[in-house]
Amino acid sequence: MKNIVFLLSGAAIFSSGANQSFAQSGPLPEGWRGLADGLAIYQGDSDLSGGGAFSASRAFVRAGAIYRFDNEASAGILVSSGRFSYDFDNPLNQPWDDINDFRVSAPIRFSVGESANVFFIPSVRYDYQRGVSMSDGATYGAFAGITWRINERLTIGPAIGAYSQLDEDGLDVFPALLVDWNFADRWNLSTGTGLGATQGPGLSLTFNQSKTLSFSLGARYESVRFRLDNAGLAPGGVGEDSSFPVVASVQYKPNPAMSFTAFVGAEFDGELELTNAAGTSVSRQSYDTAPIAGLAFRIFF
Repeated sequence: MKNIVFLLSGAAIFSSGANQSFAQSGPLPEGWRGLADGLAIYQGDSDLSGGGAFSASRAFVRAGAIYRFDNEASAGILVSSGRFSYDFDNPLNQPWDDINDFRVSAPIRFSVGESANVFFIPSVRYDYQRGVSMSDGATYGAFAGITWRINERLTIGPAIGAYSQLDEDGLDVFPALLVDWNFADRWNLSTGTGLGATQGPGLSLTFNQSKTLSFSLGARYESVRFRLDNAGLAPGGVGEDSSFPVVASVQYKPNPAMSFTAFVGAEFDGELELTNAAGTSVSRQSYDTAPIAGLAFRIFF
């Protein structure tokens, strides 16, 4: 995963979304509260620099629960499962097919003083091609940080993440800056959950038309690395799909515990890479700008 100075890491966005959304919903009663959310994206045909074309689809679901203590601290467990499905028009040059994604995280959050919030999110993640042992695609790490409520419009603070990488020694350590800024009436600029369970860091500009309807323009860096099977172009190696999607979305929120989102956009600067079991890159292809569209939902109960 590439280092990002300003934005959140994918694992942190995905795992911290529960706490952020709880906070946005207002004061919560003590005890347990559950959540379920999901995302489905379709990526249209895109030409590859090495010849041929491909399309892809992604689907994620997540469920979990957060316990709120009497001092407003919270802790919970979140579990998600997803799949990346690829369709290449030339089977002889197909680097991979379906990729499974499974994650478990345990977000912890507590207050320090009257204006600061600290969070710590350990997580483990499994990304692996169909037919590969789940454990062969395991990575782990944690994301932590502190934010200060500067005033009623601005919350900001530093964070740091450290994660293991497939077929790489040591940890990938990177800083981040967390921002939630209501810079004008109805307008917000923030890092955060973005479109539900998508991976990678993101920044979103939102216009709140009303309490139930909002419009957003979001951009994020996405990168997923996964363990390959023993029968492809790089047996036992690692595949990577990276891109920079930009999307426009509309969200309908009938009540604080429920939201539904639809979005359209495009993926820019896409690249597919194959690395063999020895850690050497054996193939790297860019792909043309690809249209994307999708739906997302989130429910608290």
